[in-house]
Amino acid sequence: MTTLEKIGRDTLAIAVAHALALANETALAAGIDPETSLVTISEEASPPARSWRIHYGPRDYVNQRGGDITIVVDGDSGEVRKILKGQ
Repeated sequence: MTTLEKIGRDTLAIAVAHALALANETALAAGIDPETSLVTISEEASPPARSWRIHYGPRDYVNQRGGDITIVVDGDSGEVRKILKGQ
């Protein structure tokens, strides 16, 4: 079985991938480039009401303040619930 087949059967992996794809689109629309950002993903709530908190920040976060964004994606509806911009 290939890696893509394994991912396709893993509902958690698919849920995270879907949330990340939606958050990437939202970040791009807000002027943040996901390709150059340090991206972290965490679960905001426990099941069954899962939400994904996806943070895009500068790679050199020690020497740079601001320029980050956090996007909260509802795991059930697949919609952006919140957009939080850093200073």
